[in-house]
Amino acid sequence: MKEETRTLITYRLERARESLEEANILLERGYGNTFVNRLYYACFYAVSALLLTKGLSSAKHSGIRSLFHQNFVKSGLVKTELGQFYDMLFDNRQKGDYADLVRFDPNEICDWYEEAQEFVETLGGIVKKEFGQGMK
Repeated sequence: MKEETRTLITYRLERARESLEEANILLERGYGNTFVNRLYYACFYAVSALLLTKGLSSAKHSGIRSLFHQNFVKSGLVKTELGQFYDMLFDNRQKGDYADLVRFDPNEICDWYEEAQEFVETLGGIVKKEFGQGMK
């Protein structure tokens, strides 16, 4: 694997962790919609990093989602439940960012944080297995 690809994978995993931290701050402040956005992006960055381990990428979010399911969920490398969680975040991020009159109640979505953490940790672990301890 090229060094620039390794660097990009590491960067995306770091962005995933940063987005989780941002989500936590937003939840504490009561910003439900933006909390959902940051959770989605945490997972998106982790999926993007994972796809790069197989030389895969897409310019569209829907393409990233499709490649993730085709190459990791359907093959059993990633649990179906994690794939469903990613889909749910994808759909809710779309609603929260683009639909009118949508407000997520922080009390109703706060459990999503732990699920997103598990998602990012799981995908990060798969990346580390693929490329050894050289990955952060």
